[in-house]
Amino acid sequence: MKSSKNATLVGFIAVLLWSSIIALIRGVSESLGATGGAAMIYTVASVFLLFTAGFPRLSEFPRRYLAWGSLLFVAYELCLSLSIGYANTGRQAIEVGMVNYLWPTFTLVSAIVFNKQKATLWVVPGFLLSMLGIGWVLGGDQGVDPAGMLENVRDNPLGYGLALLGALIWAAYCTVTARIARGKSGVTPFFMLAAGVLWISHVVEGGGGMAFSLHAIVYLVLAAAALGFGYAAWNVGILHGNVTILAGASYFIPVFSAALAATLLRTPLPVQFWQGALMVCGGSILCWIATRGRRTSAPMSIRAEKHS
Repeated sequence: MKSSKNATLVGFIAVLLWSSIIALIRGVSESLGATGGAAMIYTVASVFLLFTAGFPRLSEFPRRYLAWGSLLFVAYELCLSLSIGYANTGRQAIEVGMVNYLWPTFTLVSAIVFNKQKATLWVVPGFLLSMLGIGWVLGGDQGVDPAGMLENVRDNPLGYGLALLGALIWAAYCTVTARIARGKSGVTPFFMLAAGVLWISHVVEGGGGMAFSLHAIVYLVLAAAALGFGYAAWNVGILHGNVTILAGASYFIPVFSAALAATLLRTPLPVQFWQGALMVCGGSILCWIATRGRRTSAPMSIRAEKHS
């Protein structure tokens, strides 16, 4: 019992680590650039993963998982990191991060549609509540304001578009890998591949100088550690701890993430933002409740692999 509680506590550490990702990626990108900073983060995180998770024998992996899993995983990581890096302000970085946190709702809906996951009608209000929450977040200080939302998105369509695309891609990743991964996890090679693609993108964009200040280096190490060690801690939690408690805690990552980002980026957020963030969390939880006690392949896929 004691070991189970300790493992659950370790899992909670993963939740806290992943909640810091938005702020840390933004902190790195401000000094090292969007693509250059992301490339450095995933390079250092790959090194951490080699020591914590190791490098698996790829010959034992299903080929379909290596192909589709790597494609979707890398595409998602690029969307996540670049959407934050391309944000014009700290407030915008937090907002695109919140759009990214639509992935739990999208994943559960995808599991119902494509993997025949059984669910109750609670999934409908859950999905609608998540969408309303994002509208509340993007509406600025006025809550749901279509004109304000449109103006907000027009200010940085690439950033918001990448965040939404990333949420959809991760939903596809969880749905596909739940069917073809056969219990394998290619997180280490996938991270290395993401780093390689980001470095290529950085070179294609013309490279550009990176200001390696003490601030940038600290944020870089912390961001890479949050990604790399977060996976290791999460695996301990889901393998030996209370999965139900950890799954519930993971759905509050959007609120934890916004709180940490607002503090680290010194960006005050209005009451309307927090109301929207809670709606996103609530919608995800309703979707999760709709699948509890049913076949759990999709939720387990989320709990086993999602980091941000």
